[in-house]
Parts: sequence; structure tokens; C-alpha cells
Amino acid sequence: MSDVVVFTGNAHPVLAGRIASHLGVKLSGVDISRFSNDCLQAQLLANCRQRDVYIIQPLIPPTQEHLMELLLMIDAARGASAASITAVMPHYAYARSDKKDASRISIGGRLVADLLKTAGVTRVLTMALHAPQVHGFFSVPVDHLTAIGVLAEHFRAQDLRNCIVVSPDLGNAKTATLFARLLNLPVAAGSKQRKADDKVVIDAIVGDVNGKRAIVLDDEIATGGSIVELLDRLKDFGCLEAAVACTHGLFTGNAVARLSEHPMIREVVTTDTVPPPENWPQLQVRSIAELFAEAIARIHAGRSISKLFEGVDPTHAPPQARLPFGVMPTLPTL
Repeated sequence: MSDVVVFTGNAHPVLAGRIASHLGVKLSGVDISRFSNDCLQAQLLANCRQRDVYIIQPLIPPTQEHLMELLLMIDAARGASAASITAVMPHYAYARSDKKDASRISIGGRLVADLLKTAGVTRVLTMALHAPQVHGFFSVPVDHLTAIGVLAEHFRAQDLRNCIVVSPDLGNAKTATLFARLLNLPVAAGSKQRKADDKVVIDAIVGDVNGKRAIVLDDEIATGGSIVELLDRLKDFGCLEAAVACTHGLFTGNAVARLSEHPMIREVVTTDTVPPPENWPQLQVRSIAELFAEAIARIHAGRSISKLFEGVDPTHAPPQARLPFGVMPTLPTL
């Protein structure tokens, strides 16, 4: 890995350090300064000429600040004659802006993808995009990882008798089904209508949760509104308790208080794609640093990333690792 250079911005240096440690390389320095007119400037403090550059920067609040840092670091690497520039974004915040669902509305997911390409990125490495079609917004190669294997490992050590995996909505049902297969559990889903960014209504549960313990799986939790609404409906349908699992635990606003005080929740499990909140005993954090390090090592060596999906996602695993058709649990129908 001598011709690999790894940088990080200010978004999540702890995760970047873990990834670099698994790779066996040191993080190279970056000087990010601010002019008196509030403009940012990034200077890379290591030689990049004809080297493969990896810039680790999840897009987390303040999102626009961290996005600008990333764009400036990419531009600096391009100007320094890097052989390749990979933006490692464990959390791609603008994946939620994926479609035109109102008049005269912007599609931020595509715009940010274009900005990254214009800045000089040659590859993107990310995880659990909120909407799969966002992958197609990029005009450079994208390696899209999943954390469901890491999350499933947490629950395998528990007594899963009488448990069921629950997706907050039908759009996430495919991922929930894959997760349920890993744990050999049935699956259910909420029927969700989003009224606003922070307001949802779940009017039905598809599947039998009566008398069962739920494992609620979501890709991202911000304010926690969807989860609380789902838990209230699960209780109405006879569910006993719930564990909540997500890849991106943003927990903005009063989400920590909202979830930690909910009587249905016995634990919350997330990954370190974003910095976790402190002083929350119920929160369990699983690291995805080793997974990203393995992906970077494979990209650098020109090896297949699909190996990382063996036993996790049969769609993207090598053909020899795929299970026979029909072995996954199917989502109950209305």
C-alpha cells in the first residue's frame, strides 16, 4: 500500500483513523483553513503525484461545510497530479434528494454527484444509499457497500426466538428481507406515508407481529419520528418490544431523548458511519472500518468488491456464492 495516500476532513477523523489502521497506513495531514470572508481552503500535506488518493469524509451535519471540504480536497489532489481520487463517503446525505416529487424542486443527489465529478473524483465508495437509484446519478464508478452483515452479527449472539424483522416502510422491505434471511427470521413492514421531512404516518403493519419481539431495521435515523410512529403501531398490533437497528445513526434534534425514553425500545444498534452521540447506554455501535478498509485494499489491487457481499447480498455476490432462487423469506402480502 506504499502508493496509497489517505486523507480525511473534519467530518469523522476517528473513523478515518480506524480505516487507515486496518489498511496499515498512516493518515496524511490536511490543512483546512478559513479566510476572513468565510471561504475555505484545503491544502494536502503529503505527496500525491501519481499515487492513489482516498479521501474519507461522510456528509454529516454541518453537511454543506463538510461537502465543501471534500470538494476542495478533491480539487487539491487533482491539482497535485494524483493517479486516482476516490471519495470515501460512508454516509451520502443527499441520497434522500433523489426524485422530483413536487413542482420546481431540486434533485440534490444528482447535483452533488455532478459536483464531485467536476471537482475531479474518479471513484466513489459509499454505504447504504437511501435510494438505490442514486447510484445511477454518478458518472464515475461507484462501489456501494452494505452494513447488514455487520448489524446481523450483533443480533446472532442473542436469543432470537419469537423475533421478527420489521421494515419501517415497503421501500426498505428488500433490505429487511435480506437481513431477516441472515438471522433466519420472518419479516414484516409498515405502510408509511411521509407528510413532511419530520412527519410520517404509518397506518398499517404488513405481516403478523402479534406477541413477537421486533428488530426494526432502517437505513438512516435522523429525528427518530418514523421509528416512534412505527413503534406505536407495532404496539397497537400486539408487538411486545423492539430493538432498533440502522446503518446511519444521525440522531438529530431530540432523537436521543425520544428513543431512549420510549417504553418499547430495549436497545438501539448503529454503525460508526457517522460519529455516535455520547452518554446513551442503550446505544450499541458496530464499526464498519474494517469493511471499508478491505474495500479500499481491493479497489487498489484491482480485485473484485463483490467478494464482500458473499453471505450478505446474493444480488451482488459472485455467482458461485448466490443461494438458490426462493430461499429468502418473502414479505407478507396485503
